[in-house]
Amino acid sequence: MPGTITQSLRGVASLVLLVCLCFAFAGSANASERRHGLSTFGDLKYPADFKHFDYVNPDAPKGGRLSMIGTAGLITFNTLNPFILKGDPAQGVTYLFDSLMTSAQDEPGSMYGLVAESAELADDKRSVTFYLRPEAKFSDGSPVTAEDVVNTFTLLKEKGHPFYALRLRDVEKAEAVDPGTVRYHFKGDQIRDLPVIVAGLPVFSKAYYDANDFTKTTLKPPLGSGPYKVKDFKQGSFIVYERRDDYWARDLPVNRGRFNFDELRYEYFRDRTAEFEALKAGEYDLREEFTSKTWATEYNIPQVESGRLIRLTLPDARPSGAQGFFINTRRDKFADPRVRKALDHAFDFEWTNRNQFYGLYKRTNSFFENSDMKAEGPPSEAELALLEPYRDKLPKEVFEAPYSSPVSNGSGQDRTLLRKASKLLGEAGWTVKDRKRVNAKGEQLEIEFLIFSPTFERIIAPYVKNLKILGIDARIRLVDPSQYQERVKSFDFDITTQRYVMNMTPGVELRNYWGTQSADTSGSQNLAGIKDPVIDALIEKVVTAKSREELVTATRAIDRVLRARYYWVPHWYKAAHNIAHWDKFSRPDVKPKYARGVIETWWYDDAKAAKLAANN
Repeated sequence: MPGTITQSLRGVASLVLLVCLCFAFAGSANASERRHGLSTFGDLKYPADFKHFDYVNPDAPKGGRLSMIGTAGLITFNTLNPFILKGDPAQGVTYLFDSLMTSAQDEPGSMYGLVAESAELADDKRSVTFYLRPEAKFSDGSPVTAEDVVNTFTLLKEKGHPFYALRLRDVEKAEAVDPGTVRYHFKGDQIRDLPVIVAGLPVFSKAYYDANDFTKTTLKPPLGSGPYKVKDFKQGSFIVYERRDDYWARDLPVNRGRFNFDELRYEYFRDRTAEFEALKAGEYDLREEFTSKTWATEYNIPQVESGRLIRLTLPDARPSGAQGFFINTRRDKFADPRVRKALDHAFDFEWTNRNQFYGLYKRTNSFFENSDMKAEGPPSEAELALLEPYRDKLPKEVFEAPYSSPVSNGSGQDRTLLRKASKLLGEAGWTVKDRKRVNAKGEQLEIEFLIFSPTFERIIAPYVKNLKILGIDARIRLVDPSQYQERVKSFDFDITTQRYVMNMTPGVELRNYWGTQSADTSGSQNLAGIKDPVIDALIEKVVTAKSREELVTATRAIDRVLRARYYWVPHWYKAAHNIAHWDKFSRPDVKPKYARGVIETWWYDDAKAAKLAANN
């Protein structure tokens, strides 16, 4: 994608990804038994005596360093606490923390024991008990206890980022049954996801946070039990993590062949040009390229031609998610859906893809693009059963083929589509007077695109030109990343870009994306400000689905409603990772199906590194 979209505006995103990979949970036939893992809608892929995940090399050597860039657009960090709303966290902090269980990245909806050796779900599904490994220890040598787990839950739910309060809303309490056993209790009817949500939470040291204020930003390295610890950092420049030789869980089946680098280093740069020049100079090792123009035209360099710098495209089987220009419906000027639909007609994706993206992308239409959860064709009988009770509250398009953005003639200014956009605006009360699109009060329609990267200016500029043809006072507002994050957290924008990374098995996180409660929650991902009781009801159908079939039906119904409301101008997608790296690494023969796998499964290859050094 051309520029890293704000799928994650904060370092908390890495934790969001960790928890989201855990997916949803519903007990199997033997769910009341004490088991080595938790599974969605069926049995676990890996048996209790499994030796390692299929996508790792269990004999991968340990050593070397992997240096990468921090999240593009984040030019610095000011905290090592990614679990609260305040501050801009450093990349990679979550590798300091273990969770009760960890996900298998080749199996949707599974979790396997890490800090917890096993788990037992109550017959009524209203509680889950985790049995901790006695050997689990924090990096200072202190044991991980049930009291630590309980305190973690309390901190996250009561004082953590609002994301946690939403996800943990129906977790009634956590209790330490004994030092090695913790039990979570659930309330309400939407409890399917909750066992793996709590299983995927980080585990904090109670003693550490009794002495350190969890609610404060800090550059003091936190105490964790995970595979890495902070080695060194310079704010605004870099942060380095070192692998713990004394990591208690290094030989567990879930970790065998993982976390092979002795050091992980994240570099921070002021702009993308500097990032790319630094890669070419060998100042860091690996970069995922999100700019199609750069990938298509700027890697024709001696480093690549000689084979020293490798270009690699890795398939991505995850849903491609929902990326687009999200329209802030909290603002009155965007309240009429016809205005939002008109904005979609004014964006010429076909021209943009050919002239700026070198034809590398496909148009996104669904909020569940590249997955079986995408709505297609007329609603099925099962979908209609969910939608019919709300027919009088829904646009008629919901009951037809789902809305897809119009295909332009690729000219950049498709007059047919612009005429349709003009008609829609007129119907919504925005008429043209003296070449200005004004409302009944004579106020011109103004639209500001909020961005943090100059890369996006070239994409938005032709769009702005089309909007000006319609009489709209459209402009681009480029701010620094810190200001951008603060404005987005407080919903202080007209239109901004976002990408939602969808799970293979969505659950309660959808409330944070599109639920009414999240629309007014600072820092939530409901950027469009969606407040729709129908969407709320359909999200609960997803959360309470008892089978994969039920879940897919509910997500398709949600997709139809969201697309018919025109909350966004959808962007583009490609089901792949474009990666450039210096030829000093090796990787397993099998890539994890639902993850990039670089940090967790690659390793430093001494022979390749020596050859590379000799050829420089």
